[in-house]
Amino acid sequence: MFLRTAISFIRARTLSSQNLRFVSRTMSTHPSLTVVSTTDAPGAIGPYSQAIKAGDLLFVSGCIPLDPATGEIVEGIEKQTSQALKNLTAVVTAGGSEIGKVVKTTVFLKDMNDFATVNGIYAAAFGSHKPARSAVEVARLPKDVLVEVECIASLE
Repeated sequence: MFLRTAISFIRARTLSSQNLRFVSRTMSTHPSLTVVSTTDAPGAIGPYSQAIKAGDLLFVSGCIPLDPATGEIVEGIEKQTSQALKNLTAVVTAGGSEIGKVVKTTVFLKDMNDFATVNGIYAAAFGSHKPARSAVEVARLPKDVLVEVECIASLE
């Protein structure tokens, strides 16, 4: 029984490794998509883009509160929320859209007790525009920040 399990594990690992090598050699961004990148917001800290244009939509990756000038995380929920939204705005603008064309946001919170504070700063950032939104508490965020915001914006 042990030997059969070990052989299955080795086969699975070998196939998985072969598939990863195959994917890394052949995958590239489809010509119908446009990668968006700006130095006005922190660069991606993993294998993803700051945003992708697809048709008349802009999909913005989660923005965390890194100061793009220093690469440092700002401290406190108020400053973190403001910085994350500044970064989001920079990417949205670089992608050819604007905050008033944001269709949907998702706000990730380390602690839902911060919701009222984040909500106030979020409301000020969006003004009279009120995109659809989800807000969820998560166990952990990249670099242990307190808030992260992603969005989908219209390009029309």
